[in-house]
Amino acid sequence: MPNQFVRIQVVNETALTDALFAFVTDPSAASRNARPVIQELHDIAPHMVDIAESMVIDGVDERHYVADYIHAIATGEGLYEG
Repeated sequence: MPNQFVRIQVVNETALTDALFAFVTDPSAASRNARPVIQELHDIAPHMVDIAESMVIDGVDERHYVADYIHAIATGEGLYEG
């Protein structure tokens, strides 16, 4: 069931995908965690940081996986059954 109270609006899906893909593929934890996108997401959507960190651990190295996740967040597509 979609949330009736809060929804994250992604302003630029491509830019967010690029920024998170750069985070996911950055080999340095120090520079990875200092990225502006991560600082902003910590404030507004910390669960997205958790997912991105899981992508790092899982070794995601293809942009389309990050793009699929961001698209689902931006559109709600595939997030809810029914």
